[in-house]
Amino acid sequence: MKINVLVAEIGSTTTVVNAFADIHTNRPRFLGQGQAPTTVLEGDVNIGLEGAMNDLKKNLSVDEIIYDEMLATSSAAGGLKMTVHGLVYDMTVRAAKEAALGAGAIIHKVTAGKLRKTDIQKIKAIQPNLILIAGGVDYGERETALYNAELIAHMEIDVPVIYAGNVENQDEIREIFKDKDNKLYVVENVYPKIDQLNIEPTRKVIQDAFEDHIIHAPGMTRVRELVTGPIIPTPGAVMEASKLLKASIGDLVTLDVGGATTDVHSVTEGSEEINRILVSPEPEAKRTVEGDLGVYVNMPNIVERIGKEKLAQQMGCNIDELMKKHKPIPDTDLLIKFVEILTLEAVLTAIDRHVGKFRHLYGPSGKKTLAEGKDLTNVKWIIGTGGALTRLPRRVEILKEIAQNNKGERLLPTKEAQILIDHDYIMASLGVLSKKYPEAALTLMKQSLRI
Repeated sequence: MKINVLVAEIGSTTTVVNAFADIHTNRPRFLGQGQAPTTVLEGDVNIGLEGAMNDLKKNLSVDEIIYDEMLATSSAAGGLKMTVHGLVYDMTVRAAKEAALGAGAIIHKVTAGKLRKTDIQKIKAIQPNLILIAGGVDYGERETALYNAELIAHMEIDVPVIYAGNVENQDEIREIFKDKDNKLYVVENVYPKIDQLNIEPTRKVIQDAFEDHIIHAPGMTRVRELVTGPIIPTPGAVMEASKLLKASIGDLVTLDVGGATTDVHSVTEGSEEINRILVSPEPEAKRTVEGDLGVYVNMPNIVERIGKEKLAQQMGCNIDELMKKHKPIPDTDLLIKFVEILTLEAVLTAIDRHVGKFRHLYGPSGKKTLAEGKDLTNVKWIIGTGGALTRLPRRVEILKEIAQNNKGERLLPTKEAQILIDHDYIMASLGVLSKKYPEAALTLMKQSLRI
């Protein structure tokens, strides 16, 4: 069978292959999907990829697949581990952190101000795949970023470094790393002026650096040879899809509950009313990743959050025994119910951590209300993607609980927000597809979301 484009998603627990046809026309088609467990632990992700390809052949009822192009997303190398170092936490550090998360990175350490010896020791222990240095608005404070760059350069670890701070420091930064093994990326300042974020240039460079890192996952070298386009982080691909969709249908938030993490992607400028009382600026496109909220790898964390006694009452069975039977893809009514409860807890916890809130200050002139964090009150669409939120029977009811939990103090979506499900489970694939074929990706997305 001849296929235009195959997109492989090599996730932490599941590998998915999606097939697309007629990409070059105004009527692109999603042909089908194959799935298999990811096989990093077996020492070669190609085993899982081959299993997903075989499953795709079976689902399409064909013996052979020939394709023109293959693209890929991946989080199979454990994600892109980053450390972020800036000047003031609420300014440059937060801007740098938003850029990293939006690109699909996992941040293991954040520092503000000059690095200390203990910070350097922790960075070495983390063994990050990428280090981001920021600090100072353009033509403002210079010393901190240069000091931190000197210390990082003298660590003598072969890790790519991104500099996204005060533009006046760029020549000095290049000089500091001139004779070092670190690959250096110098980009525009993530926080060029007070209350102004500029995170997209840094996001793009982080995704470029990801391709250099991902080949270190077992077997990814061969995947790189098969792929004709970019390999980008799966969360970054979901963000790309969300931004493309927002431009077409309006403000939205996308939730992706996976085996290892729960990611929340929101694309909204917020309401004018909230923006007037907002303490500090927020990016239009924001991602948060909750590394403790996965329904398979991190299932024990969610069980602990809910409480075994409460879970036992809901499930009507021994929770310890149920946890032993837990699988990446639930295949019994009991396990499906279990995962639905885990998913609801993951969704509500993740959105609560993502969203902003009101703050009430009391002074001589009385009560003053301010807002801090991300404002989702203008969100028109709540989208579910990922294995859990595209396959569970109660997926729509789970997402409706977000607005039901709005008690007025959090900047959550209202009950008017509509639920959309990525029925074909292709949103991440369409994110990477949009890099080359944005119009086809948008059409396919709307078909999957039934818009």
